[in-house]
Amino acid sequence: MGKHAKKTIVHGKELICPVCGEDQFWERETLMNTAGVTFLGFDWANKPAQNYICDSCGYVYWFLSK
Repeated sequence: MGKHAKKTIVHGKELICPVCGEDQFWERETLMNTAGVTFLGFDWANKPAQNYICDSCGYVYWFLSK
């Protein structure tokens, strides 16, 4: 399925898919859209979230930086 799927460590813990048990994930970044910012046309100013997608079933983990 995924591009460059690999084992992934977040905060010192290995990610395991809670749906299928897979340990291979690929990643992407997604903007967390908010109504106000989108209404004003400044979507680029939304905060990004890091996503890790299970290479087997497609389950998505979302992590926001603090």
